[in-house]
Amino acid sequence: MTTRQDRIAALHAAARERILVLDGSWGVMIQRRELSEAEFRGGRFADHPVQLKGDNDILCLTRPDVVSDLHDQYFAAGADITETNTFSATTIAQEDYRLSPDDVFDLNREGARLARAAADAWTAKEPGKPRFVAGAIGPTNRMLSMSSDVNDPGARTVTFDEVYDAYSHQVRALNEGGVDLYLIETITDTLNCKAAIKAILDLADEGVEPLPIWISGTIVDRSGRTLSGQTAEAFWHSVRHAKPFAVGFNCALGGELMRPFIAELSRVADTLVAAYPNAGLPNAMGDYDEQPHETAHFIEEWARSGLVNIVGGCCGTTPEHIRHVADEVAGVSPRAIPERPVAMRLSGLEPFELTA
Repeated sequence: MTTRQDRIAALHAAARERILVLDGSWGVMIQRRELSEAEFRGGRFADHPVQLKGDNDILCLTRPDVVSDLHDQYFAAGADITETNTFSATTIAQEDYRLSPDDVFDLNREGARLARAAADAWTAKEPGKPRFVAGAIGPTNRMLSMSSDVNDPGARTVTFDEVYDAYSHQVRALNEGGVDLYLIETITDTLNCKAAIKAILDLADEGVEPLPIWISGTIVDRSGRTLSGQTAEAFWHSVRHAKPFAVGFNCALGGELMRPFIAELSRVADTLVAAYPNAGLPNAMGDYDEQPHETAHFIEEWARSGLVNIVGGCCGTTPEHIRHVADEVAGVSPRAIPERPVAMRLSGLEPFELTA
């Protein structure tokens, strides 16, 4: 695969043939390294005015060896797709660390380049199993749909244009770095997601080569709703206009509790369905106790029930979790994409469908 178009064609072909596997958690693996403040700073940020320890994304610039090693670990475990280490790499989120827009752009571009190099190396090593790079686009730390002041329902700390600009800045850098698709993930606020979608679609309108879009929301509890209040089906109706390569859920819930919402999305979405749960729910100390074989057991059941096309792991999952997941879904046919009848479908917090 010598061009991006070749890679995208291979991605679509692989999705038709088998259930694809995404990598697992980055946070838990980076925490295990117990890196020092000096290691987070590196030479470039040696005199930075605030603490950088905890800004995992900055490691794309200061400890690229750590980032590359994690890509390799997940590919070795059986992942088809790796995420860039850019989950919080927007100008808005990086304001907490006082990074400049130029720093944030470099962070995203280099994160994409590191993932691209790892994917290309593994594809060359195992040509029968091409590897792909998803540009990770997180939710930012500010919401458009919810007030920042309980006494003022209209209060917001950010505008749609500001969120759009932040995502546009990130998307351009990820594109330049060589990602194969964009992954808008851990979506708690659908309006934030729409800003990211617009940033991606506008980039394509400028003549930049369009890339597949994967949209992954987060159901926050057993109510089956996102933080901004939408059900699974309503969420799908809200983002379907983007014609995503895949849609699904990640984070918040473990595999056992996520299943009914994946099943609902599988019923209504006429595109690939993806799911990458946490390793169960966190314990009292915030750690995840679900073992690799337990996570893989839930995901295997989804696969054999015909619910999913892409699987992986979120918080608390490790390369060993991904190895078990990849082993369990190997040979299982991917979900068949349903043909939905023509209808007018709308959504607010709830879905609305009107057929002839």
